[in-house]
Amino acid sequence: MSESPAPAVRMTRIDKHFGAVHANREVALTVPAGTVHGVVGENGAGKSTLMSILYGFYQADSGEIEIEGKAVQIRGAHEAIALGIGMVHQHFMLVETFSAIDNILLGAEPHWRLPNARAQVRTRLETLMRDSGLQVRLDPPVEQLPVGERQRLEILKALFRGARILILDEPTAVLTPQETEQLFDTLRALRARGTTVLLITHKLKEIVALCDAVTVMRAGAVVLDCATADTSIDVLAQAMVGRRVQMGRTAGESARTVSDAPLLEAHGLNWRDAQGTPRLIDVSLQLRAGEIVGIAGVSGNGQSELLEVLSGLLAPQAGTLMLGSRSFTPQHWLDPEAAREAGLAHVPEDRHRRGLVLPFAAWESAVLGYQRRPRYSRHGWMRQSNMQADTARMMDEYDVRPRNVRLASAKFSGGNQQKLVLAREAAPKPRVLLVGQPTRGVDIGAIEFIHARLRAMAAGGGAVLVVSSELDEILALADRVLVMAGGRIVGERPVAQCDETTLGRLMCGAGDEVEAP
Repeated sequence: MSESPAPAVRMTRIDKHFGAVHANREVALTVPAGTVHGVVGENGAGKSTLMSILYGFYQADSGEIEIEGKAVQIRGAHEAIALGIGMVHQHFMLVETFSAIDNILLGAEPHWRLPNARAQVRTRLETLMRDSGLQVRLDPPVEQLPVGERQRLEILKALFRGARILILDEPTAVLTPQETEQLFDTLRALRARGTTVLLITHKLKEIVALCDAVTVMRAGAVVLDCATADTSIDVLAQAMVGRRVQMGRTAGESARTVSDAPLLEAHGLNWRDAQGTPRLIDVSLQLRAGEIVGIAGVSGNGQSELLEVLSGLLAPQAGTLMLGSRSFTPQHWLDPEAAREAGLAHVPEDRHRRGLVLPFAAWESAVLGYQRRPRYSRHGWMRQSNMQADTARMMDEYDVRPRNVRLASAKFSGGNQQKLVLAREAAPKPRVLLVGQPTRGVDIGAIEFIHARLRAMAAGGGAVLVVSSELDEILALADRVLVMAGGRIVGERPVAQCDETTLGRLMCGAGDEVEAP
């Protein structure tokens, strides 16, 4: 009787401290070769630390690692790569001005003469792309490639370096549903070829759809380790947060009173980019007190531009906007400061580029855009004590962890960064709140919290506009759903008349067969 093959990865009694923080607590992880294994947990649960130990970014305080049956010490990424381990990070590690082929070549040059090196690499890549199904244009600058193609490039780069074990950190956080399905097809094909995949994600539906087994971590320890066939999304969610999680609609939501008079009304918005390409085409909408309006659509169909026009970051070439009693035209459009004065706040889609200054302390990020208010500024001098006191209150109210107002914004997890931005924009109790991708890259506990806050704002008489690439999120939050395709609003329905199939058809531009209410 033959022995079972050694697992691709075996980690035993892994322990890791960062000062007083016990990030990994006697963690055990076994991943059979040629499988897809999910690693899930809330922000700060220790899953990324564990994978960083496997890839050599960190060294464990204690514990053992075996790769394909051999005990190893991994003291850096170069040793991990030599052992056949590759990692694709949530924020891509690419030089955007370089071509795809030069990004792959960087650090792995097979010849000192670059033309010869490129020719050799191109030949190998063409074979690898054909075998793996990872099609990437090799010559344009990476900055010209869509997000899905950049991710394929990152995977291709790891495979080019000989990765047999592939770690993916939140791989679908910035992908459209179509790009996500393409990625899953690729991962299934790699699994069939014998590649082992470790998938770090917050999206439990993806775990159930793709993974053979799953490990759940909480507070640095493993709390569940099982085959996905033997569990469910509800069980995984409860294991992650230690309690039952309410993610769907609640019975009390239908009791909200929606005003007839709009708080925000836009008519005929048109906006073209610098190349003259129309991104918004005759867009009109209303937001009324007491309701949450969701905008669904494949990324890149005008949702981002609509948020930026409504928040004053862009001025349209045509259209009008009514915000309360104030009217705006393209010649005299609102700016973000005027928007705040009129009771409109904006949680941007990209919290790193638009929502935070990452080197700033939390208290500095928590007052961005509001720093000129009398409570925070007097005769041009910042009133730091007030800023820090208000930030501490916001962190308590919005459960931002750790409760350290002086900690750099970059040091918080993604979910806590998002809650900090939401706290800043929602704490002044605006009449209208625009929210882009409210839970992108956020764990399930933070998702539940953020959704509850948005519902509470609508229940308090505010109007909330939510743009999300997650149809589950739109269906869970919205009272009314608008669908965008090709820069236009192509459908409008009450949420009771919506499902994923119907919205998916509209997102593809199939047209609305039901008149808006």
